[in-house]
Amino acid sequence: MPELASLYRYVVKSCRGERLSEAYVTCMGLPLDRYWMVADEHGEMLTGRDEPRLVCIEVDADEDGDGLCLRGPGMMDLHLSRHALCVPRPAKVWEDEFMACGGYSPANAWLSQFLGSEVQLLHIGEQSTRQSQKRPDMQLSFADAFPLLLVNSASLDELSARVGRDMNVERFRPNLVVSGAAPFVEDTWRRLRIGDVTFAVEKPCERCAFTTADPVTGERSSDQEPLRTLAKFRKHNGGVLFGMNLRAENAGELRVGMPVELLD
Repeated sequence: MPELASLYRYVVKSCRGERLSEAYVTCMGLPLDRYWMVADEHGEMLTGRDEPRLVCIEVDADEDGDGLCLRGPGMMDLHLSRHALCVPRPAKVWEDEFMACGGYSPANAWLSQFLGSEVQLLHIGEQSTRQSQKRPDMQLSFADAFPLLLVNSASLDELSARVGRDMNVERFRPNLVVSGAAPFVEDTWRRLRIGDVTFAVEKPCERCAFTTADPVTGERSSDQEPLRTLAKFRKHNGGVLFGMNLRAENAGELRVGMPVELLD
């Protein structure tokens, strides 16, 4: 039977992720996952597609979610509270436009200096006001389109073999990594259960140039891998697919090592 091999969250969208041993998942995904976002002056998201150096920023979040510390090469550590981001600001993730919280100058200056362009830091707020155009009934943070992303470690192993070198799973920004399943069998999954939580498998994830960035240095692959190899055997309707988008149908505790039960 497949099992949950690892858990990841990304407190600031596109910054370095954090590996967890357990987490309480809700309809919005893992706690604090993408509750913060770097945006341009108009509030439009900036991600590793545009700024791969974002992955060089390490994020330490307080246990209660009230604050965090940003660390980056050549930068002094910046500690901040979410309560310092108290000014309503427009935000945009793809086609979703909504209100978030910002206005903290020290954080904006720190990020602007690190990236070399004028940017701002946004927080989702006490409660997300985002209404997804694709799923109006689904509450979202600053995640791209769905609350959770699952990657099958056997699929990653096959991809690495085809590329000819190891493709670190963190290139793909998963929340849940499962092991003990056949390569790409996740394409056929529709519903699954981990512990007491059931998940709906919404759709395959279309991958972009962010996957070509080294998850530690932010440097892009000179040979455009793994996208080049994925395009040879995982291209569908113009998109290159790897991993599956999920949503939790109820809240509950997840722990690494839990069995993954296929329901449909």
